[in-house]
Amino acid sequence: MSTDLPSLAFAGIGLMGLPMCRRLLAAGYPLTVWNRSPDKCDALVAAGARRAASPAELSRDADMVLLCLADTAVVREVVFGEAGIALGGRSGQLLIDLSSLEPGATREMAAELAALCGMAWLDAPVSGGTPGAEAGTLAIMVGGDVHDLHRAQPVLQVLGQRVTHMGAVGAGQVTKACNQMIVACNALVIAEVIALAERSGVDTRLLAEALAGGFADSKPLQILAPQMASSTYQPIKWHVRTLLKDLDNAVKLSREQGAATPISGLAAQLMRLHASQGFLDQDPSTLVEQYRSKP
Repeated sequence: MSTDLPSLAFAGIGLMGLPMCRRLLAAGYPLTVWNRSPDKCDALVAAGARRAASPAELSRDADMVLLCLADTAVVREVVFGEAGIALGGRSGQLLIDLSSLEPGATREMAAELAALCGMAWLDAPVSGGTPGAEAGTLAIMVGGDVHDLHRAQPVLQVLGQRVTHMGAVGAGQVTKACNQMIVACNALVIAEVIALAERSGVDTRLLAEALAGGFADSKPLQILAPQMASSTYQPIKWHVRTLLKDLDNAVKLSREQGAATPISGLAAQLMRLHASQGFLDQDPSTLVEQYRSKP
């Protein structure tokens, strides 16, 4: 293992965090991990990672601290809560937040962290789902100082095939909101399409193949349409709650900016309806159930 590699710390060993950590370990980075449920770190510890007892301990000896957490409130707690990252942080360290958060809150937290301990902040949300996390083909959209991104670039290139600097802190989160608006609205339309084709007697297992390469083609179509057609909802690759959270963030951002986003606003309400019917922690491929005839 090269001693020239920076030491990394990672908080949030979930659907995305676990495969990202595996890639970092495989690339030879010294890695310390923390998760609210410690047992989720077991596989990484067995592979060579060190387990931290708290976020403060996680950040104490790391050059860079990466986060992949559920939402703004969780990031705020992990960074600024009791025994949080800020307690163990110091000037010269870099926090890289791979989570999808509110842009305004990201800017506020970045300023607060810099004032408390001197740590710099990059918001670097990702797109590509668990397959992209496993293959290292994520799209990573970054907000922050260009010199901080230069430091983080080798690490991010282990995780993604495309790293794009979008501007100052918060710009990465704005870009991710735009990404999720497109993804969520696309998923809802694909669900309508599959249900309509079923009612019309079309073999929906052929739809993704039939539309491949045309203007209607997309990664969500190629992933979701076969799952919806066959009612294959396991294993869960992402969650309805994640799309709902991101849509709510996008609608909030649009209000703050005075921008009209009526389609995304409707998508948020349809996603919320689906979540309320027992699908909150299910895969978005279950959206088709909203449009199928009920017995």
